[in-house]
Amino acid sequence: MRRLRACLGAAAAVALAAAGTTALVAGNASGATTALGNRWYAAAPYLMPLDNDPPDAAAIMDATGLKAFQLAFVLAPNGGGCTPTWDGTAPVSADTAVRSMIDTIRAKGGDVSVSIGGYGGTKLGQACADPASTAAAYQQVITKYGLRAIDFDLEEPEYENTAAIRNEIGAAKILQQNNPGLYVSVTTAGTADGTGWFGKQMLLEAKSQGFTPNNFSIMPFDGGFNGAASQTGALTNFNSILRSTFGWDQATAYAHEGFSGMNGRSDTGEYFAQADFQTVLDYATSHNMDRFTFWSLNRDRQCTPADNGGRTSGTCSSVAQNAWDFAKYSVKFAGVTPPTTTPTPTPTPTPTPTACKTAWSAAAAYPAGTEVSYDKHNWKAKWWTQNEAPGASQWGPWQDEGAC
Repeated sequence: MRRLRACLGAAAAVALAAAGTTALVAGNASGATTALGNRWYAAAPYLMPLDNDPPDAAAIMDATGLKAFQLAFVLAPNGGGCTPTWDGTAPVSADTAVRSMIDTIRAKGGDVSVSIGGYGGTKLGQACADPASTAAAYQQVITKYGLRAIDFDLEEPEYENTAAIRNEIGAAKILQQNNPGLYVSVTTAGTADGTGWFGKQMLLEAKSQGFTPNNFSIMPFDGGFNGAASQTGALTNFNSILRSTFGWDQATAYAHEGFSGMNGRSDTGEYFAQADFQTVLDYATSHNMDRFTFWSLNRDRQCTPADNGGRTSGTCSSVAQNAWDFAKYSVKFAGVTPPTTTPTPTPTPTPTPTACKTAWSAAAAYPAGTEVSYDKHNWKAKWWTQNEAPGASQWGPWQDEGAC
């Protein structure tokens, strides 16, 4: 599905290294370098750089101390082919917009990981012929952006495709071998039992290929979860799955386990507040887990009254919060205390009412870019669609443009 500012001080860098964190060197836009430890890549929240009203990464860094961002998602082209794109539409080879965001983050002492896959679209593991060609496509992304970290988000519907998962796991192993020191996370769906049948099959594929990433992370939401207790229960059960699959002891399994949550209201109407994040964070740190992240920074801000209608949004959390409240838990996991001073908030201007576009009709066909109105909101089609109501799914064809 499903990000940090001030430079990491020397004392903090030493502390992270002492904790066993691998220090990697990330170049910034000015040509200087800054040591960034694996703990930061493990704490990087997801951010969509080209969709869902992307927030200002520099402002988040200044407000919270966050230093790492998980940029999402790299997919196969919507029209077919084995080349990497952002969201299926923007070729990585021609990209300048994401490059500019990365340069800004690195200039402020931070860095990024890139996530591949996610819930929607066609994945490169589905489009490419074999693990080698899949890895070659991802290597283009690593090379273009000088990446030190990458995330394989393997979930529905791709993880139901055994050939695609074989390609993805095989590609991850190749990239790990060809890029020494590359931080690799594998993220998949969570259930009350830890993960479901397809998630377990993915783990068995990794075992059969002899592939061990830095961590396997589960997403304990959108599956009948209710607050932190259900999530920590799932993490405990997932630890047992890792132990039985790979033959690890409990501590080794936790050292290769991660959590990827969803802040605020989930797609299925579950709610996860700041207190839930703190409880899971305490669990993760007390068990020496390798990763703590969430979906997403685009949602890490309070909805306006017009937008907060008891439904899930891609651009706000639908819970009471200050901007970037959830990002601060990532900073805590990385081992750095957020700034104690709170920036003076900028007054929110009174929005000018927006006129409603032509009403959506189930019978009409809408090409990409068409604007309609539905349920007192304007919507824009992301791709060609017919008889798919706006707002029916966060991952559907319609992008919410706000109340009208």
